[in-house]
Amino acid sequence: MVAGGVFAPGHLGELTRIVPFEMAGAVLAGCGAVQQRVRKLPARVVVYLLLAAALFEPAGYPAVWRKLTGALEGLGVAKVTAAALWQARTRLGPAPLQALFDLLRGPAAAPRTSGSWWHGLLVCAIDGTVLDVPDTPGHRARLGKQDNQYATAGYPQIRLAALVACGTRAIIDAVFGPTAAGEPAYVTGLLRSLHQGMIVLLDRGLSGNALLAAVTGTGADFLARLSASRKPPVLRRLPDGSFLSVLGGVKVRIIECQITIATTAGTQTGTYRLATPPSLPPAPTRTGPASASPSRPPATRSSRPPA
Repeated sequence: MVAGGVFAPGHLGELTRIVPFEMAGAVLAGCGAVQQRVRKLPARVVVYLLLAAALFEPAGYPAVWRKLTGALEGLGVAKVTAAALWQARTRLGPAPLQALFDLLRGPAAAPRTSGSWWHGLLVCAIDGTVLDVPDTPGHRARLGKQDNQYATAGYPQIRLAALVACGTRAIIDAVFGPTAAGEPAYVTGLLRSLHQGMIVLLDRGLSGNALLAAVTGTGADFLARLSASRKPPVLRRLPDGSFLSVLGGVKVRIIECQITIATTAGTQTGTYRLATPPSLPPAPTRTGPASASPSRPPATRSSRPPA
């Protein structure tokens, strides 16, 4: 059933065009999360509150609610307290948002979307970050806090790893949990979304032998930056200056190149060692900032190389 009155479709702004009321309602029904009685904050509206909260991250729930309902002044919007918003979120639980994410996630790239494809491969990247979460007893018990020689300080944190389509910046998959587990451990949870027809960009912290072997096993190709301390064996030099090698049983082509980054603060040049499957074709030569060897693959086309 579609909400009527003050919360009719469209009254909560652009979010209802991206995530239609019917979609939110179907997700709630599938999760058994539809409210059992009429409330000031129907479950469907709480879904949009949480989506808006992701757009206005620094704001608390009351501020997000005011932004969400700002155009409804004079239409009889219920006055709600911060406690009521928190209770509504608690009643909803995580399942509807997870189901909605699974429904919407994906590359969002059409065959001709500029910057999304390279030689017929969908260009993706995997990376991770650490996010602060509210300092509540439950979060402290599950996640802990940062310790030093003097005291425990700061907010509890979660580690987030995501698989992103580079051309559209759409999230294809994401996993998160306590920071006690390292980034590579979470990246293994993203392997379920890799498949043939992708090329995945990986930074130094995610280019371990075991992870490269796991990515290869999905059928996806990769472009991985190697740390300076790794010295892969040279099995055969190729005419373009790259060489064939093996990393943990995975056959690779190693490309050594210099990349120059030009910013308003000046220029900076660094030497990078990249690993790709031997079957990937070379990229054409390009001059100017962020230029590299004729054999460099697509990641070096950006003015910001992999970290």
